[in-house]
Amino acid sequence: MTAAEPLDLLVLGGTSWLGGATARHAAGRGHRVACLARGEAGQAPPGVTWVRADRTESDAYDEVAGGRWDAVVEVSWQPGFVRSALDRLAATTAHWVYVSSCSVYTDDRTPGAGEDAAVHEPYEGDGPVDWEAYGPAKVACELACLEALGPDAVLLARSGLIGGYGDRSDRLGYWPARIARAEPGEAVLVPPRDTAVQVVEVEDLAAWLVPGAEDRVAGVFNAIGDPSTVGTVLDASVAASGSSPRFVEATDAWLARQDVAPWSGPDSLPLWLPRPDHAGFMARDTTAARRSGLTTRPLADTVAATLRWETEQGLERDRRAGLSSAREQALLTRLGAPAPLTVDPGRPRR
Repeated sequence: MTAAEPLDLLVLGGTSWLGGATARHAAGRGHRVACLARGEAGQAPPGVTWVRADRTESDAYDEVAGGRWDAVVEVSWQPGFVRSALDRLAATTAHWVYVSSCSVYTDDRTPGAGEDAAVHEPYEGDGPVDWEAYGPAKVACELACLEALGPDAVLLARSGLIGGYGDRSDRLGYWPARIARAEPGEAVLVPPRDTAVQVVEVEDLAAWLVPGAEDRVAGVFNAIGDPSTVGTVLDASVAASGSSPRFVEATDAWLARQDVAPWSGPDSLPLWLPRPDHAGFMARDTTAARRSGLTTRPLADTVAATLRWETEQGLERDRRAGLSSAREQALLTRLGAPAPLTVDPGRPRR
């Protein structure tokens, strides 16, 4: 499928994951696409003009600020980067697509919340922002886009957990990788299977952002996946890997008592978010995005694509998120479910 009229489209980024997928989809639909990026995470897709630039430098936008853009796609969460891009480009850009995050919301307890839910106060600083202020920083970025172009010229895509081939976050990837490594019957510690999960495939998100730019769709959208569960992720990981582990399920309360870190980071249990405080974090309403054309593939397909990436990167590699082998073994022992003796508990598994 191609667009009726080619656009001049600029992706701020475009050599990494979502930015690269968006640039590739746009070029595949016949648009004239440029990516502005340092290129440390990769190269621009074929058929895309690569403008090498460092957004920390004052001249970062000099090469792209002279012409008119039908649309700009921005993915940064640093307000300074977003504001500097808007300062140089907003006046000559017809439409702005900003990939935000559901972390902007203050209420993570209520399942089914929509785009009208309350958001954090915006981050007020000027310099680089730490991860602890990620949600407020995204709010500041959203407001900057709206103030620069007006609500009729801005698409705010509040994404959630993005999965698929190329995911470097290690959150979703922990599970297919961990299960693929398991010996038959090996105990694997898992959070409650009914924990809510929403995963949007990176290719599906990119395939929605580009038509949004073509049609100048404006508004705020929860651009996230269909409601699902951790159990579905586990079952899909078993199917993709062909492994046959023994899942040992721990309760929210028990994991909290053991000081297990939720969601991400070293020695965390990815996708686990303790309830009730986070019961709505990955259970948000997606009606608006679906009505605007967002379609998502089965979660099993995303898990399989993620496992392909994990396998290429190395299943035994050091990871940004997940339990180490020793930590998981200790937790399993406390639950009275030690792993089989054939498994070396000292083997690095992160």
